[in-house]
Amino acid sequence: MVKIRLRRVGAKKKPSYRLVVADSRAPRDGVFIDVIGHYNPLTNPETIVINGEKARNWLKQGAQPTTIAAKLLSKAGIIEESEARKEKMKAGAPASPKVSKKKAKAGATEKPPVSKKEPEASAPKEPKAKVTEEPEASIAEEPKTGEEQTETTKEQT
Repeated sequence: MVKIRLRRVGAKKKPSYRLVVADSRAPRDGVFIDVIGHYNPLTNPETIVINGEKARNWLKQGAQPTTIAAKLLSKAGIIEESEARKEKMKAGAPASPKVSKKKAKAGATEKPPVSKKEPEASAPKEPKAKVTEEPEASIAEEPKTGEEQTETTKEQT
């Protein structure tokens, strides 16, 4: 099968692409049949140059554009948006995003599992505050003057 797809050219971290017609079994940057345009996503706005006559000719011969190539062809006005979608469907791309079996099995119609713990009917609990007990301060006596301190120390001995 012949495909219209992008072929990466350009330096490392500076991609630019050629829109080529190639055998679907060939590697991305491998052998190609014809170059029909180029695409540079780094320019502002992005540069899309496509030879419309060549592209239409290859599409008439049965070349299938990839999804990105179809978008570029529709931006360039070579094919319409609806044709791009048809081409995408012909290529075998899924119509909707893939869903895992678990998600498909659960579905939106099933009810979420109910927790077995029953809510309590009593008043709502207050959040537990972390209580730290401070030692009670002893009753402090008034500071004694120098003479009183010496008298109390004599009494204690």
